[in-house]
Amino acid sequence: MFDFESLLSKLSAQTVLCVGDIMLDDFVYGDVSRISPEAPTPVIAVSRQEEVVGGAGNVARNIASLGANCLFVAVVGEDDGARRLMSRLGAEPNIEPYLVINASRPTTRKVRFVSEHYSTHLLRADWELVKPLDASTEQAVINHVVAALPRADAVVLSDYGKGVLTPRVVREIIQATKELGKPVIVDPKGVDYSVYRGATVITPNRKELADATRRKAVSGAEIAAAGAELCRQVESEAVLVTRSEDGMTLVATGAEPIHLAAYPVKVRDVSGAGDTVVATLSILLAMGSDFEPAVRVANAAAAVVVGKRGTASVTAAELRSRILPASTLANEQKVVFDRPALQERLSEWRRQGLRVGFTNGCFDLLHPGHIKLLVEARGACDRLVVGLNSDSSVVRLKGPARPIQHEGARAEVLAALAAVDLVVIFEEDTPLELIREVQPTVLVKGGDYRLEQVVGREIVEAAGGEVFLVDTVPGYSTTRLVDRSKTPATKREPLPVA
Repeated sequence: MFDFESLLSKLSAQTVLCVGDIMLDDFVYGDVSRISPEAPTPVIAVSRQEEVVGGAGNVARNIASLGANCLFVAVVGEDDGARRLMSRLGAEPNIEPYLVINASRPTTRKVRFVSEHYSTHLLRADWELVKPLDASTEQAVINHVVAALPRADAVVLSDYGKGVLTPRVVREIIQATKELGKPVIVDPKGVDYSVYRGATVITPNRKELADATRRKAVSGAEIAAAGAELCRQVESEAVLVTRSEDGMTLVATGAEPIHLAAYPVKVRDVSGAGDTVVATLSILLAMGSDFEPAVRVANAAAAVVVGKRGTASVTAAELRSRILPASTLANEQKVVFDRPALQERLSEWRRQGLRVGFTNGCFDLLHPGHIKLLVEARGACDRLVVGLNSDSSVVRLKGPARPIQHEGARAEVLAALAAVDLVVIFEEDTPLELIREVQPTVLVKGGDYRLEQVVGREIVEAAGGEVFLVDTVPGYSTTRLVDRSKTPATKREPLPVA
């Protein structure tokens, strides 16, 4: 089970050391309405300009914007671009920069001209020197890293191929980090990944994976096989393959590959989305998260930034909203009474490749135990369906004094929760028929049940799904709350802290 609420609450307590190629990203926006009379090229009427820290600097910005602390080591030139970068980094309260100045190298700068109306990149101009560091600059980078390592919970190597992450720098950082038992996350470049040997996680895109392994990496099975081969080659614990609009694939040593669908969002700009994935992944691994929940959070973070223009970052609030959305539907739209409407919604989610979860109950008086069940259930899936016993069903199960609230009221309260995507009222005493209709990938029930008692378990497991039990919150149940309400206030025992 993945308690995303708990994970997100710990982001600000982490410190990540980021090392790599920094650059100045300059976006020039405007409208194109004519062709130049001097040459057959479009003329952009500039309306605004935006300058941000890019490359490995964007990884650092994302770490900081999520509330974590970032120790940032990079190399810049002795020029105006470096001064502008230093100024912008100095304005970031959660970034502690250690910039090595090398007067013989220009600071990398990229200027993108973008059509404001169509969000289309028209042209990019680069100022850069793609050349490995000299020995003295290498040593300066290594010295900064070694000094900062004891304060870091994880290390990110953001390789843009500009020459900062030389084989010597990479080898010494990975070795020093592993000796301290801390994770190393690598966003790779080039085709020879042997330099990254021993890294905890490597995050190539689909093309990079194919080039590095010299294998096809188009279908899910091909990507999983190539990812496993890369794990073996570089002795890493996992490979996370980013697949653009097709989502991500996690290949961890000794585990089945996990394919995550991309969130259905309107893509405005993919610049820097990989940086966001690496930054988010590094913070989660820094706090000791397992790979799967860390990758699910990173997938959500990527969905946020591709909806923004330019080299963007994601905040903790945006991330939480994406993982546990505050409902894009009105409450009444989340409550389904007829099964054709249910199937229509499920069909749409399946077309998007989303993981559907299911839990059920009477939910008569909502209490902390219910909230824990729903939040953890939602953390294990992309969309959560809640089966709600009808009034007549509750009477048969609980007796004539129940329910306290009618089914419409109970459904409305559930629908108002961010963790709930759909509420389906069912008349039967058990949700067995509803589970057959939903065919969930994940079935969740409270810990007061044993696995063999969970209705629908055989159906879900036969289809390759999973069944989870969520621990109960001691002292909280609707029956106990009802009984307590009948006791004079002076004689009531205090409720436990949830």
